[in-house]
Amino acid sequence: MVLDRYRFHSVTLIKDLKVKGTSETIKRGTLVKNIRLTGDPDEVECNTKQVRGLVLRTEFLKKA
Repeated sequence: MVLDRYRFHSVTLIKDLKVKGTSETIKRGTLVKNIRLTGDPDEVECNTKQVRGLVLRTEFLKKA
């Protein structure tokens, strides 16, 4: 997924993901708002209602 154009936009998870270091699982279909690009083109920084400061791989996201 090319995300350069989608900076600060919203994306949706396409798979349930366990969050390392917590007991949280972010469910498929969760809306993730205000994504920020990182130095790695395969990762974005974001916040969800459950977890702040999260880094997600773009392979698990689709444009909302």
